[in-house]
Amino acid sequence: MLNMDVQEIQKFENLAHRWWDPTGEFRPLHDMNPLRVSFIAECAGGLAGKRVLDLGTGGGILAESMARMGAEVLGIDLGQAPLAVAELHAREHGVPVTYRLVSAEELAEEQPASFDVVACMEVIEHVPDPASTIAACARLVKPGGHVFFATINRNPKSYLYAILGAEYLLRMLPRGTHDYDKLIRPSEMLRWAEAAGLRAKSFEGVTYNPLTRRFRLTSDVSVNYMGHFQRPA
Repeated sequence: MLNMDVQEIQKFENLAHRWWDPTGEFRPLHDMNPLRVSFIAECAGGLAGKRVLDLGTGGGILAESMARMGAEVLGIDLGQAPLAVAELHAREHGVPVTYRLVSAEELAEEQPASFDVVACMEVIEHVPDPASTIAACARLVKPGGHVFFATINRNPKSYLYAILGAEYLLRMLPRGTHDYDKLIRPSEMLRWAEAAGLRAKSFEGVTYNPLTRRFRLTSDVSVNYMGHFQRPA
């Protein structure tokens, strides 16, 4: 069976037409994108000429940014509507990105050790079996390649900031975007990644200033955070 939650997929299917509206429901992705793409590029030693997988690509915000930096990008998702939006936007703006409706696990069987960089941003907290997704990423990346995860920690502070604050008070995200019980602690991510054969390089927290709409890196991983891993050469 596919490692997918039909209700989670439907959430993003229903909002697909709003994906590229920087003032809409996906505004946080637009605001966070410059930080994410620069973090990935810096840790990976640049993206130009590299084969990159954007897992859970949605409407293609991150995928297009990495392609504009010279990467050969494949974006995959299990939502048809977001992929249709991503393909249309890429064609309209002349950005060379390939998109496919396929799961990480299926692609790992088809194309193992094929990517220099695998980005899995805000995905593992939306799937039934996050360890399976992480293991698929480990199989997909080439030896010596880089894997990146972005997600939300699970603790009282993250519930206050990422769910009550972002979804109910600031209304940065639609209510119900995140399920607290599905959030991922860094220790859990580390355990699953190491079991899959990945080696941790760094964990970086991400904070947000609602006044300036700017995200920045921090050593505090108590709420939003990113993990950088590498497959041993």
